[in-house]
Amino acid sequence: MKVISAVLTILIAVLTGCASQSAAPAEVQADTTHVESAAEAEETVTASEAITVSEVTATAAEAMTDITAASEENNTADEEDNEMEDTMRLLIGETEVPVTWEENASVEALKELSPITIQMSMYGGFEQVGSIGQSIVRNDKQTKTSYGDIVLYSGDQIVVFYGSNSWSYTRLGHIDLTQQEMKDLLGGGDVSITLQ
Repeated sequence: MKVISAVLTILIAVLTGCASQSAAPAEVQADTTHVESAAEAEETVTASEAITVSEVTATAAEAMTDITAASEENNTADEEDNEMEDTMRLLIGETEVPVTWEENASVEALKELSPITIQMSMYGGFEQVGSIGQSIVRNDKQTKTSYGDIVLYSGDQIVVFYGSNSWSYTRLGHIDLTQQEMKDLLGGGDVSITLQ
């Protein structure tokens, strides 16, 4: 009886051991499958995050390009506005004329005085001259003028030529019109000019 009991105990032990051993691979396989599924899910999430990050990065780069372009356009517009504000205008009577101004201290002084209207008088059959009412900085040099030239004479008079002359002047600018246009504007009698 003891022998049978011992054999049964051994059989039970063997069977229980086999059952637990056969259960272990299934559990391990289930755990492995779970790990593989988790790894696949993580790879999927990482791939979708990478796509999302790429899309966000591309969108941000496009937005930065747009902002930079808009900023450059605004800067250019501001510079043009500043140039227009900084450029002095010249009217002969009621007619605005195109002028290329010199870059010097005398022109800057005139900008400070503007707006100003100056009564001009014909002189010598080739120029109109008028007092600005005060002396400003000058840098006179012996100069041969031609039609369209604007000069400062004696530090307190503006001369606009529709002919030519040679004298000691400070150059202020040049009216960009033909000789005939200058004669039409200045050769028919005294005029007024306005700087603004």
